Amino acid sequence: MKHVTLNHIHEALGAKMVPFAGFSMPVQYEGVNIEHETIRNGVGVFDVSHMGLFKISGPNALALVQKVTSNDASTLTNGKAQYCYFPNETGGVIDDIITYKVNDEEYLMVVNASNIEKDWNWVSSHNNVGAVLENLSDSYSLLAIQGPKAIEAMQSLATIDLAAIKFYHFETTTFAGVDNVIISATGYTGSGGFEIYVKNEDVEKIWNKVFEAGAAWGIKPIGLAARDTLRLEMGYCLYGNEITDETSPLEAGLGWVTKFTKEFINSENLKAEKEAGLKNKLVGFELIDRGIPRHDYEIVNKEGAVIGKVTSGTMSPSLNKGIGMGYVPVEYAKEGSEIFIRIRKNDIAAQVVKTPFYKK
Repeated sequence: MKHVTLNHIHEALGAKMVPFAGFSMPVQYEGVNIEHETIRNGVGVFDVSHMGLFKISGPNALALVQKVTSNDASTLTNGKAQYCYFPNETGGVIDDIITYKVNDEEYLMVVNASNIEKDWNWVSSHNNVGAVLENLSDSYSLLAIQGPKAIEAMQSLATIDLAAIKFYHFETTTFAGVDNVIISATGYTGSGGFEIYVKNEDVEKIWNKVFEAGAAWGIKPIGLAARDTLRLEMGYCLYGNEITDETSPLEAGLGWVTKFTKEFINSENLKAEKEAGLKNKLVGFELIDRGIPRHDYEIVNKEGAVIGKVTSGTMSPSLNKGIGMGYVPVEYAKEGSEIFIRIRKNDIAAQVVKTPFYKK
């Protein structure tokens, strides 16, 4: 079991630690609902240092990025990021990632913790263009400072105007007295804020300064359980749930980051799949009757025939109702369609809704 650099701090704060993607991680401190509301209304900090970080550099860095990712990285300008995925050769997804362009010969990729080794092997095996690859995952920590009060609470630590960092942009700057900190705005909660990438040796200093600066705003540490309810309320995909090695990225709604203006791994087959028409779609749903949908619960139609499975589900802390996502045949995917979630032996009425579930 790996430990993040700040593991001793999480334990001292009384966090409930659980195994996650090979790491011991804080799942909650005070409780999921309290932490969820802290992010929706105030400011909180997630330690997500288990995430992976790759650096791709050299004259052929862009060529490799273009080959292995679905989005068109040639449209990136310095200081801009984009969401994309690694397609595999059989129609599924290796991982969903964020690509950052530092300059014409340097890109960063942030990958999911559970897929670091798999992703590294995948990118390395397709590097026939001579790009320089570095796995920085064990050297960097990542803190996500999220919530509507995040910018106001942290501005005193910054040498730049944090509010000026646009969504999916980043700056390399001095933060809390530490040089060469990457500050990005690619949040996974839907409540604003930013992420900071910092060398492991500097993260404890930054954590302490962040909590000193944020004290007047009621800043709190937040665990992974609330991160999951927050992202689900936004309808964001989670690798291992909505997207896997077997799921079609097009059926998962990732057509918007699948750019057929270039060639990439399996692009021809994905293009053919799009042209032939999709059979299933990932949808969001809200329960009409009381109940909590969970991962892998069956989705059925009114006749009781199984038509799909729940990929993620919870009782939404913000909406106080059961919400979830799952794959259904396209004929059931229209907004307002009636479906049922089989909870134990009861079929609970639900309807397909447009995501995000949570609207500010």
